[in-house]
Amino acid sequence: MKLFLLTAVTMTAFAANSVLNRAAVSGAGMEAVDFGVVRLVSGALALAVLVAGQKRGFALGGVGRGVAVAGLLAYIFGFSLAYRGLDAGLGALVLFGVVQITMFGGAVVTREAVPMTRWLGAGLALGGLVWLLAPTGGPAISAAHVAMMAGAGLGWGIYSLQGRKEVDATQATAMNFILAAPVALALGAVLGMDMEMPAAGVVLAVVAGVVTSGLGYALWYAILPGLGASRAAVAQLSVPVIAMAGGMAFLNEPLTLRFVGAAVLVIGGVLVSMRKA
Repeated sequence: MKLFLLTAVTMTAFAANSVLNRAAVSGAGMEAVDFGVVRLVSGALALAVLVAGQKRGFALGGVGRGVAVAGLLAYIFGFSLAYRGLDAGLGALVLFGVVQITMFGGAVVTREAVPMTRWLGAGLALGGLVWLLAPTGGPAISAAHVAMMAGAGLGWGIYSLQGRKEVDATQATAMNFILAAPVALALGAVLGMDMEMPAAGVVLAVVAGVVTSGLGYALWYAILPGLGASRAAVAQLSVPVIAMAGGMAFLNEPLTLRFVGAAVLVIGGVLVSMRKA
């Protein structure tokens, strides 16, 4: 039960990132890339202070650290750039679809036991997500932006798979953010980062960086060894549903019957998958 509750808290943090992103970009007029850079840098600073205060040390971590940092950067920038040309629903569908493939692939490669009920739950939850987010017509889909979002999904899947190997979740997350932050600043400069960002957007990005990303990702790394790759993959399918519910609660987005039906499928599939073999 403790693992389930911690997983629910983590998924809520991930969904809050999406709500904060939408509020900053759509509501406050902040550029998506600027939001990503501020989010990453503020998270790095907060985690550095936390780790220093707890005297955990700042070990580099070898090749595995480089893999995690690359995955984190691919996720942050792939996500931000993809949404310049993708509908939010399609973007989430591509992102979490690729995350599923990446993490279930990691489970198979490492010979993690994946019972039939977990495959069933994954299929049920993914089906609900497709029903909820699949586009129903409109403008042509940009293949380049789909590829960017797929890269973000691959990056997050790799970042999550790497987390199963970490002993100190907080220290590992701090080092991932600290090493990624200078690269993010450099990429932001290349991509034309705005030096006069809206104050409200910056505040939202800092909250996302410190709380829902920095602390949320540390909690994610802490529970990943207990979840395993396949259960962790399916649990994340609940994030778009929670994020949409958050949008309805805080951004005045409409509640629809389609959302209710799809949410039942997604949450039901996640609950089936969370059962131990």
